[in-house]
Amino acid sequence: MTAPSRGRRGGPARGERNPYGLLHRALRLLEAVDRHPLGVDTAGLARELALPAGTVQELAEALECEGYLLLDEGAWVLGGALTLLGQQNREQLVRARLHRRLADLRDELGAAVYFSRYHDGELSVEAVAASEAAPAVQEWADFRSTAHASAIGRCLLGQLDADGRRDHLARHRPARLTVRTVTDVDRLLHRLDRQPATVPVLDLEEYALGTVCAAVPVTAGSTLGCLATSLPVADTHRLRAAAELLAQRAAPLMLAMAV
Repeated sequence: MTAPSRGRRGGPARGERNPYGLLHRALRLLEAVDRHPLGVDTAGLARELALPAGTVQELAEALECEGYLLLDEGAWVLGGALTLLGQQNREQLVRARLHRRLADLRDELGAAVYFSRYHDGELSVEAVAASEAAPAVQEWADFRSTAHASAIGRCLLGQLDADGRRDHLARHRPARLTVRTVTDVDRLLHRLDRQPATVPVLDLEEYALGTVCAAVPVTAGSTLGCLATSLPVADTHRLRAAAELLAQRAAPLMLAMAV
């Protein structure tokens, strides 16, 4: 049996009945347009595909109606609908990669790990990797309204400008959660101003008694995020080393989230 030539498309031989002929021509047409980033006219596509110009024009107009092609000054270019294909799968892929990386980091640290973002004026914990041996912090007070008391919250607030910080603290008035919680707004702002960007943010029982945390910034483009870990207060001596490891893993984490 003769092996098919490399790159040959599957499909019926010449003269065979092809129930998917229209689909095949549409795909070949899209591929041909993709080879011409500056655009190509109907006549050029007809020559390239060895099809009648009328057939190419009719098919191109049908694809234009669906948003897959666009006619720009007599030349066909790819339409915006193609850029939307796979977006939902992309988000799922990114989230799956994020969870795998966090799980690996949790096992390496022997502690729960968190990825959080600041978006549209609010804090959100996007992903948590925890286990029975590395339990997560119990959210006894809403993380969104207690940014002043947590390492995650102050790490994210530290990435905002002065107006953004004041706006957040005006909408979420600092409340005392433990005897260690700082609630004075001016003192909090001063603390944020003095926090070096390269030094992990620590929470020493400010959010919850019995728990210490560390967070480091994770930034990519306009994304304001942070990577954090939590430990029982008895393991406070491990916190600095854990924070240093978080800082080392921050950049690779963002690369892993890129598809």
